[in-house]
Amino acid sequence: MHSLFEGTNFDFMGRQKLATWFSGITMVLSFVAIFGMGLNLGVDFTGGYTMELAYQESPDLPTIRTALETAELGDTLVQNFGTAKSVLVRIAPQEGLAANTISQTVLTALKTTSDSSISVRSVDFVGPQVGEELREKGGLSILIALGAIAVYVWMRYEKKFAVGAILATVHDIIVTIGFFALFGIEFNLTVLAALLAVIGYSLNDTIVVYDRIRENFRKIRDASPEQVMNDAINQTLSRTLITSGTTLMVVVSMLLLGGPTIHGFALALLIGIGYGTYSSIFVASMTVKAMGISREDLLPVEKEGTELDSLP
Repeated sequence: MHSLFEGTNFDFMGRQKLATWFSGITMVLSFVAIFGMGLNLGVDFTGGYTMELAYQESPDLPTIRTALETAELGDTLVQNFGTAKSVLVRIAPQEGLAANTISQTVLTALKTTSDSSISVRSVDFVGPQVGEELREKGGLSILIALGAIAVYVWMRYEKKFAVGAILATVHDIIVTIGFFALFGIEFNLTVLAALLAVIGYSLNDTIVVYDRIRENFRKIRDASPEQVMNDAINQTLSRTLITSGTTLMVVVSMLLLGGPTIHGFALALLIGIGYGTYSSIFVASMTVKAMGISREDLLPVEKEGTELDSLP
């Protein structure tokens, strides 16, 4: 597989206009979905009740949903948890009702939906204030990660590279969140954890390309910046595609076989890694090119008088 991408000579920098249009359209759609439609926040962020029920036989989920709607419990989410006989029920906050009352109401409503016995494994409650705190801390964790990336890349390379890395990472996060908002997929703590993983993956992919760009700028003296960057991307293309491909194989397996518990986590990784591969090639590198990177920016600064100091 490595030999399939060895010696490639694609003109990535020549696709700048096409990549700009593609990134611009996806970003606009993501912003419209996020601010126009909003996120379908899970109980982790909104607060509410989470019940895990065990059936002796596999229940019919649509029938359970209908029974809970008849019981007038407000917004509810019903899905399998782990096995087909385990059901996870999430209920929006109910004022003035204790967890025991909620669980008893749910059991009463579900007795008519199945002939098998139903047992309650656990009942958890997340208050609205806790949910709001989790939202704030989740957003803060993303901002801290982006700030750390900016400082790291700035110190290791040059400020133009830092700008490119931040834009590429923000691009991946916004597109992933926009996908969840557009299709109304539940956004919970596991999805937030996946976003933080995407940040690390996207940065790692970008750093590999940046390392080769810096190395080529220092070795190749006569080529234009576009040619130097094209060579660097082509030289790392094999590593990028093989790494992303093998990672996506695992993520797709998690998405298809992992069950609903990690569905959001796997989906966020799938979108983030896919766009992270794209952004490390196009967004990060093309931002550096647009800011006018040159060989002089990457050469070590020679201190005045070093030649005199070396004389006997």
